[in-house]
Amino acid sequence: QVQLVESGGGLVQPGGSLRLSCAASGSIFTIYRMGWYRQAPGKQRELVAAATSSGSTNYADSVKGRFTISRDNAKNTVYLQMNSLKPEDTAVYFCNADLFWNIRELYWGQGTQVTVSS
Repeated sequence: QVQLVESGGGLVQPGGSLRLSCAASGSIFTIYRMGWYRQAPGKQRELVAAATSSGSTNYADSVKGRFTISRDNAKNTVYLQMNSLKPEDTAVYFCNADLFWNIRELYWGQGTQVTVSS
């Protein structure tokens, strides 16, 4: 049983920054893939950024150059540094973990609200 605990969401003005954190507990393995998804009202959940334990990363085109994902494998923790935030970044952000490279075993955080507004 893996649990994901998120923190760092909140209200920020356009152009501001936030740093999201997600700590996974209950796994004796280094989690293969951890990432962030977001879902705005009336829209589908979309991938924001993800990172594997070996260091591979990928980003949504809409956040490239503004967001940075990083990991602390020893802590099974993933971070999302969000800079130059725009109103269209407003969404609920969900932490995601896929435990193994060859077996799908997915876990999700509860979601944290990010609101970008002047």
